[in-house]
Amino acid sequence: MDALRSSEKIFDPHLQKNSIVLIYPYTMPTLLMLTIGVPLGAGFLLLVGGTLRKRIAKPLAWIGFGFPVLAAIPLAVAFPESREIHGYAFVSKLDLGLEALGIQLTLGLNGIAFPLYLLAAVVGLAAGIQALDSSAESLPSYLMLLLFMQGGLLGLFSSIDIFFCYFFHEIALIPTFLMMGIWGGQGRRAIAMELTLYLGLGAILVLLGLIGLYSTSGMASFDLIQLKSVMAEAPLQDTVQRNLFGFLLIGFGILVALFPFHSWAPRGYAVAPTATAMLHAGVLKKFGLYGLIQIAAPLLEQGAHHWASLLAWLALGNIVLIGLVTIAQRDLKQMIGYSSVMHMGFIFLGIASFSVTGVSGAVLLMVAHGFSISLMLMLATSIQHRCGTYYLDAMGGLAGKAPVLAGFFIAATMASIGLPGLANFWGELAIFVSVWEFKKWMLFPAAAGIVLSAVYGLRAVADIFFGAPRQSAAAKRISPYDLRLFEGLSACILLGMLLWIGLWPKTLSSWIHEGVGSVIERTEWVHSVR
Repeated sequence: MDALRSSEKIFDPHLQKNSIVLIYPYTMPTLLMLTIGVPLGAGFLLLVGGTLRKRIAKPLAWIGFGFPVLAAIPLAVAFPESREIHGYAFVSKLDLGLEALGIQLTLGLNGIAFPLYLLAAVVGLAAGIQALDSSAESLPSYLMLLLFMQGGLLGLFSSIDIFFCYFFHEIALIPTFLMMGIWGGQGRRAIAMELTLYLGLGAILVLLGLIGLYSTSGMASFDLIQLKSVMAEAPLQDTVQRNLFGFLLIGFGILVALFPFHSWAPRGYAVAPTATAMLHAGVLKKFGLYGLIQIAAPLLEQGAHHWASLLAWLALGNIVLIGLVTIAQRDLKQMIGYSSVMHMGFIFLGIASFSVTGVSGAVLLMVAHGFSISLMLMLATSIQHRCGTYYLDAMGGLAGKAPVLAGFFIAATMASIGLPGLANFWGELAIFVSVWEFKKWMLFPAAAGIVLSAVYGLRAVADIFFGAPRQSAAAKRISPYDLRLFEGLSACILLGMLLWIGLWPKTLSSWIHEGVGSVIERTEWVHSVR
């Protein structure tokens, strides 16, 4: 009821021109809450289900993964005309008795958060379908952890309160370690421990940085809207801003595999269960980027200005150095893991420009990368099932036996390279334009990253699908077959999103541009960064 009362306060009669928006003051904030609560509730029921777990696991999983996507449709229709409070739509508050600490569950979506919320919903459904089609032991427990991860991701991007943004991130992160340690591949325990150390350190640094923001702001609140208003009127001292932003940059950078804090990611994705890797690489890793754009940069503008050049240099490390390492990989899943780390460099470079064009391109590329890397990880597992190995030198000639699989993998590779007509192209284009205005010489090593992507991507396509078959001993016992129903459904969902954004980018880019514009409001500061 508190959520409904809070939404009534921001009702605007002009919204009645849209039939879906007509019921917005009473329904849409509640629907947003349910998209978080349904996956978490389904996971909780599996946790306490006892002897019924096996019988209810798959129906609950379909509900938990499917409901957020269905709910996102009316939310997307209502969103353009529902933004009221500082560009946020569907704002609601839920009192949990923590107001004395400045903590209140405040939910809402702006032009930056909504595309990532949509990414979490869609990739969650694709990953859930892949998990339902898997042969994982103790499937109810596996689905339970995935549902908790999904609910945490949706809550992360829906939270206006910084504390709950971090809280939901931890809800999504902890199942990652458990699923990798229990259902992962060879060497899973050692690599799960490495991830725990790296990501645990990054999360602690982020928490300390957020506490520093809270304590130095002079106001007892974690509410992001209030913090932005207060710090716009009375910015922190330059030294404080530099220190806090540097702290957050390292913490968020570790979580996103910023060079040189990247080594955990490729090994982790190589051994993680496929659905886990899809959700982590496709969605959860975006938390660090989202935190820099939505939290750190607008609250600590001078600190962001101070660290911009260093961030750009580290981003080039991701693009060029990790790109060269990616070319050297002969294990398909390792190659995809390193390519994911490499493409984070483009996004960091767009953020480093701190222009509306660059940051908007970074957000759009975050969404596109989430869909493309999830698709590639899923297809890599499909290839392994048919070839008996991830080793590229033991493959070949699969296109003749699995042409649909070949078509999807080639499309995913083209998206990763940045082919026009697919989603990644538009984000990369906007980033390159902003880099030219930021530091012209950086455009050339950044553009070299596209060439490196083409080299390892097209070579992988040739090794796997064309040429003479070079099957491993394990593959000789396998009769190759094309994509099955669930594999094809998951792949169609992800490729459909890449095509939709690639052919009609304005669907998201207009929201993103307005959201970023409301964050980067001081044009004279943007020009000084350039």
